Amino acid sequence: MRFVSCCALVLALAAGCGQPETACPAIGYLTGIGLSISSPAGITKATLEACWRGHCVTSPVFLQPESTVGATTCAGTGPDSPCGASMVPTGGLHGFADVPGLPAESVRVTVRFDDGVPHTAEVTPFFSEPNGSACGKAGPQANLVVGPDRQLRPA
Repeated sequence: MRFVSCCALVLALAAGCGQPETACPAIGYLTGIGLSISSPAGITKATLEACWRGHCVTSPVFLQPESTVGATTCAGTGPDSPCGASMVPTGGLHGFADVPGLPAESVRVTVRFDDGVPHTAEVTPFFSEPNGSACGKAGPQANLVVGPDRQLRPA
């Protein structure tokens, strides 16, 4: 009986001797490809096709107006002084296409806008650690920028 109690105490102490536990937020993280269009004249919709190792996934890109941080104001100069900022539209569009199974390797991406003309680029998605290395990797994701002639390039 004494042997069992002693073993239980040793196991209980050993369980508390490891690395401190990290609290990782339970947030969603999409796997896919983002698209940024600074000059969207004539663009209202986009479809993205991503292909790798003979496998292709086609997804709509949900485009939204882009914005950036405008003027900021602060009520003081101290570290506890409240500050505010407003968002200002840039005139551009941005969106994201969910691409299930997207690998962290070279992917051929073809984007078609309203006119249906294909625009193609190669991109290598990457994993990120949005909550730090202790919480593991998420993704992968990639981002593309659309130039004035609708050419694609990795961001």
